[in-house]
Amino acid sequence: MSEAQAIELRRPAANFREEAFSSAEELAQGEREALMDRIKSLLKEQNAVLVAHYYTAADLQILADETGGYVSDSLDMARFGKEHPAQTLVVAGVRFMGETAKILTPEKRVLMPELEATCSLDIGCPADEFSAFCDQYPDHTVVVYANTSAAVKARADWVVTSSIAVDVVKHLHERGEKILWGPDKHLGDYIRRETGAEMVLWDGSCIVHEEFKGLELEKLRAEHPDALILVHPESPRAVVEQADVVGSTSKLLQAVQTMDAPAFIVATDNGIFHKMRQAAPDKHLLEAPTAGRSATCSSCAHCPWMAMNGLRNLAHVLETGSNEIFVDPAIAEQALVSLNRMLDFSAARNSVVLGRGDA
Repeated sequence: MSEAQAIELRRPAANFREEAFSSAEELAQGEREALMDRIKSLLKEQNAVLVAHYYTAADLQILADETGGYVSDSLDMARFGKEHPAQTLVVAGVRFMGETAKILTPEKRVLMPELEATCSLDIGCPADEFSAFCDQYPDHTVVVYANTSAAVKARADWVVTSSIAVDVVKHLHERGEKILWGPDKHLGDYIRRETGAEMVLWDGSCIVHEEFKGLELEKLRAEHPDALILVHPESPRAVVEQADVVGSTSKLLQAVQTMDAPAFIVATDNGIFHKMRQAAPDKHLLEAPTAGRSATCSSCAHCPWMAMNGLRNLAHVLETGSNEIFVDPAIAEQALVSLNRMLDFSAARNSVVLGRGDA
């Protein structure tokens, strides 16, 4: 199968680079402290716990840590919420993360600071179009990334995280199965090269990771020859091929903590720098170059939808109970089947997925 045949072109209707996004909030003097105190009180009063993604603002990550909540990757956030005794989960992240939390804990109330905070991988893979695409390949096993809607997860045979995707696809390939992968084409291409599996790829991408540029990365490394390059596999091949470490967000965080290097060039959302600086304050961290160095881009190494989460709207949802996440029970039931396949596979292989990074 040629590369042209392997990648089925499916251009999403939205032009993400032309959309307007909310920027990080600017708070008046004293407002930050007042909001932090108010949110802490509301969380306690409402038996609620805050889970925040690594890519959200540092204030939200600090709040989660200080109130007994959790900062991590998407599926691990949901796992923590499932095991925590709180009856309300407040998910600071993007829409599919709130949906996943609701699927795993349907009995709990799940709130989000901003329901419009979504993901280019999610909205670039509409469930009806993806289902029609799958119907064209009835002999393929459908494997989807966790960064998808509940409806897409329900259409899939497997849901995987970036930390276990290679292992799952390798297992399926060894059984002689052909793979239909969605939605991130760069992650799919990486998995295909790592496993040798026959794969048809949906043509989606993350607007943050797709901005990283191979040529500019080469130039930056020449300027910092002692730096190691850490790359999330949602990045283009020209970037991935230069990496010293390729892996999920948590794997990159672990690399900063454990690897003996004075500096790191990091090709993922720069929201991770808050935790990286906490974990390794003596290390020099550099953002991998994006198109923003020589042109304009909508992300420039930070997700615009993640930036919609802030202290003001977090306080608002706790005060009002608005922005609750609901998932159709039939869709949730089927999505749980494909999620559980991954979890059962992980348990059988004695491979930790939840708690070790997935996005």
